[in-house]
Amino acid sequence: MAGTAAASSGAAMLCGKEEKVLGVQKAPGSCPYCGGGVAATDVEAKWVLCCLPLCRKTKRRFACTACARRLVTYPAILHD
Repeated sequence: MAGTAAASSGAAMLCGKEEKVLGVQKAPGSCPYCGGGVAATDVEAKWVLCCLPLCRKTKRRFACTACARRLVTYPAILHD
């Protein structure tokens, strides 16, 4: 029984997405929901297929330090 659980978890790690946190720092601004501080987290995401890396991206994610909500940034709207 334990051998099957280990085999199934090993198969899950062969294909999928792996994320690694590179660093966390304080970001300017405040949370629009509760007014708490904002933390910026640098995350490296890597897609893996059968132990072969397919794609690697570095992203910056923002989250509130008080209510732990993930905050999304949108590009600026340019008017003509």
